[in-house]
Amino acid sequence: MNIFSSLLSGPTKQPQVTKQRRGIEIKSEREIEIMRQAAKIVATVLKEISQLVKPGMTTADLDVYAERRIREMGATPSFKGYHGFTGSICSSINNEVVHGIPSPKKVIRAGDVLKVDTGAYYQGFHGDSCITIAVVEVTPESAKLIRVAEEALYKGIEQVKAGAYLLDLAGAIEDHVKSNGFSIVEEFTGHGVGRNLHEEPSVFNFRTREMPNVKLRSGMTLAIEPILNAGSKYTRTLADKWTAVTVDNAMSAQFEHTVLVTDTGYEILTDRSKV
Repeated sequence: MNIFSSLLSGPTKQPQVTKQRRGIEIKSEREIEIMRQAAKIVATVLKEISQLVKPGMTTADLDVYAERRIREMGATPSFKGYHGFTGSICSSINNEVVHGIPSPKKVIRAGDVLKVDTGAYYQGFHGDSCITIAVVEVTPESAKLIRVAEEALYKGIEQVKAGAYLLDLAGAIEDHVKSNGFSIVEEFTGHGVGRNLHEEPSVFNFRTREMPNVKLRSGMTLAIEPILNAGSKYTRTLADKWTAVTVDNAMSAQFEHTVLVTDTGYEILTDRSKV
């Protein structure tokens, strides 16, 4: 999930950075094990949603399902009530970039590019992940956008290990996205995740001097989440004060994983292939 607090004041041309009271937390083995369970819940819900989505459903249908499943597995939805957000998922369709509010009026149709983002709070820790779903058959252009967005996430994750730097993964994401002709949304970033849904550090998807180039340490947990647009990188926020859309009505896609930094590399905590 993206940084919700950035929407409270509206998007700007520079990335919004959540203010934190703490530095970057290094999780203990016990805390990491709890996060594995929180992340497994998130991965399970997203995998199930990807399999049940069909034209004619509403985003409210998905929200009800996600909340029920999260609670059945002993967790609570991370998003519900967060800064007043009403859903257990963010459901953003086509030109909606992030923070789409689930609604019974939002009907999912064949050809839609559907982003579903959710989090679970379990025994004091959060897991957080997002997928983009091609509903039935999308256009070739949309299919490429979705593919490149997922590839970009893994290009970034592949750079993760103790001793590497945040801008190593940011550069890998940026290079892959731009080489495929898409733009990176710069107004929202990834983030640390753990006791809080949003923690330090901000995890950029492009090279920047706006923040220190943080050196990664084993035990850090990061939500890495590139957001790609088919057209302009800029967004605007709708009257609901949550939903961000592309300024040119172009399609948008996003993928996100909660990732643990290890001495030798990384562990994808929200890996859907393991649930």
